[in-house]
Amino acid sequence: MILKPQDVLVLLKLSVLKDQAWSYAGLAKALKMSVAEVHDGLKRATAARLFNPETKRPVRRALEEFLIHGVKYAYPPEKGGPTRGIPTAYAANPLKGWIFQGDDLPPVWPSPDGETSGYAFSPLFKSVPAAVQGDEKLYELLVLVDAIRDGRARERDYAAEQLRHRLRE
Repeated sequence: MILKPQDVLVLLKLSVLKDQAWSYAGLAKALKMSVAEVHDGLKRATAARLFNPETKRPVRRALEEFLIHGVKYAYPPEKGGPTRGIPTAYAANPLKGWIFQGDDLPPVWPSPDGETSGYAFSPLFKSVPAAVQGDEKLYELLVLVDAIRDGRARERDYAAEQLRHRLRE
């Protein structure tokens, strides 16, 4: 079984939920995915040793290692032209203001609901722009993952530090 980007999205959502109870239907609704996608994703994550089916929680250290060292190779972003969308990577919290990018267009996930003009930056999975609406913690985790996927060394290092902190708290 090969891990898919949506599987990482599911694991990040479970990380945000901490020890709260969850259901496949609830995850699917929150992530704008089908129940089958969530179920299949957790099967793949189990095979990849990123999810513990006994505790029904991500294996945090393994997930952290994959996000910091593997995600940029497994799921590099595609970039496009100018568009409206939701800011990501250095253009969004918790990185916004920490990294100065001058007058360049910021990276955004293309979305009709977005209010920021920037260049298209493919999200980890197509439902990400909708899934982060109203979920600030998930949004911040995905912003950090995007900085790791495509940032410069300094950005990646800072994002990795912030990601470690959030996954361990």
